[in-house]
Amino acid sequence: MLQRRDADRPRRARAEATKDKKRRARPLTRPSLPPKPKPNTAPKTHQNISAKMGYGKVVKTSPYYSRYQVKYRRRRAGKTDYRARLRLCTQDKNKYGAHKHRLVVRFSNRDVTCQVVYASIAGDVTVAAAYSHELPKYGITAGLTNYAAAYATGLLCARRTLAKFGLADAYKGQEEPDGEDYNVEPEDDAPRPFYCILDAGLKRTSTGSKTFGALKGALDGGLDIPHGEKRFVGWTKESGPDAEVLKKYIFNGHVAEYMEEMEEEDPEKYNTHFKAYLDADLDADGMEDKYAEAHGAIRANPVVEKKQRTKAAKGTAKQWHDRKLTYEQRKASLKERLAAIAAGGDDE
Repeated sequence: MLQRRDADRPRRARAEATKDKKRRARPLTRPSLPPKPKPNTAPKTHQNISAKMGYGKVVKTSPYYSRYQVKYRRRRAGKTDYRARLRLCTQDKNKYGAHKHRLVVRFSNRDVTCQVVYASIAGDVTVAAAYSHELPKYGITAGLTNYAAAYATGLLCARRTLAKFGLADAYKGQEEPDGEDYNVEPEDDAPRPFYCILDAGLKRTSTGSKTFGALKGALDGGLDIPHGEKRFVGWTKESGPDAEVLKKYIFNGHVAEYMEEMEEEDPEKYNTHFKAYLDADLDADGMEDKYAEAHGAIRANPVVEKKQRTKAAKGTAKQWHDRKLTYEQRKASLKERLAAIAAGGDDE
């Protein structure tokens, strides 16, 4: 009788009874299960395939590589800062085709290079250049990469540039450098001073850098270059510029002080460390006079002496390829070949 009643119950009532029975049999605390891992929806690349063995986040996907643009060659080589170059080379629209000159200062392990350059569509054009390896001609044979050499190279570049444009007599510059800031003033009866801007390249422009030693030489040489005094050697936040310190560096006085100190403390090391100076008969006492003479020699003759090319005598120069025949020679050669062919046919 009871089984029949139970069978007659509606299906919904039976389901609810089953749920209650299961709920009563369930324990009070249920162990927490770990969350299911999310399916990997990232596109299949060589990176996430290799990352199956461990965790690896895909940063550069296939669309990244398909849109990748290679940087300029000199940017890849770490030689040119194109963001700075754009601002140095861009000329004002109202100046039309006027060249925007730059004083380019570069340093290598053995040389200092100063060039006056302007940009063109075909590439940069060098107006004048000076190198520290030219300084032995003016009397400076040692220390060709220090602050004093940078100053002398900048001075040589400035005088060479002004001589090329015919402004050397109108703008003499600071003939006796005293470490004070110098700005060239325009003359009434002469063209305006030669204007250019400093291009320091990738070298760090910190206070006391040799780059500003070359800048100081160019300023004293008579070029008009916008600048401030904060980066010259000797400048401090408390006292500002120090002309005495700057003058000492211009005439290589800092090296002279070090020479005197080392000569007293370690004479043996002094003879090896300053061998180039000693071979040139240059000691600490005569350092300032020597550099003053070199500055005067640079001002007296800054122009490069071009070597005359000696052309080899006709017929004696080396020829790596056969000379091209003229039209008359080719005609004569053709006639000879035709005659030879005709003579061969007659013999047969």
